[in-house]
Amino acid sequence: MLRKTPLLLALFAALASGQPEQPRQRLMEQASFARISTVAVTPPAEWVQGEPGQMQLKARTCVANPDLKGLRRRIVDIAVQEWAWFGFNVDDLHGQTPPAPSRNGNQNNQNNNAGRFPALDPAEVAQVADTIGGYWAAIPDAAWIWARQNEAWQQSGLAARWRDPWSAAFISWVMCESGTGGQQQFERAIAHHSYIDQAIRARDSENSAALFVAYQPGEQQINPGDLLCSGLRPMYKTLAERRNQLGVGARTHCDIVVEVSEPAQQILTIGGNVRASVRMKVFPAAAGNGGQLAPLPTSRYIFAHLKLRTDTITDDAVRNSPTLQALGCTQSAAPASFSTAKLELPASSC
Repeated sequence: MLRKTPLLLALFAALASGQPEQPRQRLMEQASFARISTVAVTPPAEWVQGEPGQMQLKARTCVANPDLKGLRRRIVDIAVQEWAWFGFNVDDLHGQTPPAPSRNGNQNNQNNNAGRFPALDPAEVAQVADTIGGYWAAIPDAAWIWARQNEAWQQSGLAARWRDPWSAAFISWVMCESGTGGQQQFERAIAHHSYIDQAIRARDSENSAALFVAYQPGEQQINPGDLLCSGLRPMYKTLAERRNQLGVGARTHCDIVVEVSEPAQQILTIGGNVRASVRMKVFPAAAGNGGQLAPLPTSRYIFAHLKLRTDTITDDAVRNSPTLQALGCTQSAAPASFSTAKLELPASSC
């Protein structure tokens, strides 16, 4: 068993501090880029070949699992494993406020975007290029993405960001490896709005094969394995606003829920292309009129809760993921100390 690192200890100590007013961003400044292979997946880098500027995708198929039992657990475990590979980075969203409307009626997110796009380290880009490329391999007919990215690298070098945002590619790859099967179950796509719209339509159709159904946050209980989605352009506040624009392109983003804590009044998610990394977000949350915990507005509004049509799992799923267990963070050794309000490390499991 791997020993817990000081960085991992710092992460959990900070999340357990109970002081949301203190910034807890960039707790893991240095990514590890050492794959902890605790969940059986094909590493994304194996689906590409060549160097940046000349990279190509290999043909691949997604895992099809007709038995959906265990799908939630697998979605969470795969997301946590990728989060570990990128270095356990965390963004705490406590204290953030929604952007104010501009004079033309659109949302002004300029202040919230400050510092979001620092220059990239070419050495780090080289380390993660084939992994991010492998995420794109989960999307049908995505070869043109690589053509544009190779051109960007050839023109600007390895410090260039990805020509196309890869957050939807990350979600698509996780779903592909989790066993969601064909596009009728989950529409893997270059943009989140494709599968958001699929989940909205699934709510309206009894015959839909889609695995996710869309709700307004707070309508239904949020559980690890579900998705929470926000919009930037347009900056949707409600699911109804997106329903009125089904099929229309939109700049949206979704993250995978990995923990829901009513005592701590927070929800933890993991998503891709969050400041050029796979990162955890800590959302402040509160119970709505229906008594269900829902994320509070931060720099964006969470306008959609995509609920997975399978049995629920424990709200603290991130703690007993195989990746954290491999690092010595086992729940079974001292379950009493694993409060859902805090991400504590039981000393008896070290």
